[in-house]
Amino acid sequence: MITLLVLLQVVENTAIAKMGAGIGAGIAAIGAGIGIGNIGGSALTAISRQPEALGDIRSNMIIAAALVEGVAFFAIVVCMLILFM
Repeated sequence: MITLLVLLQVVENTAIAKMGAGIGAGIAAIGAGIGIGNIGGSALTAISRQPEALGDIRSNMIIAAALVEGVAFFAIVVCMLILFM
């Protein structure tokens, strides 16, 4: 019931919904950037400690970064859907 009331308020105030969608997309992009930065930093630290594991660490880093980017793209698409609906 409360969710329905909140959705009705958002429909009435489309400017607030658009602002919320923009803020949500920005937070998703910032979160993805921080996550990928942490992945890269940790990978560089691991490579410097164990250079012979370069290939395994690099492939795991690329897979993890792709997963983080996928989540960020999904969040941005949801925000864009909110923006244009």
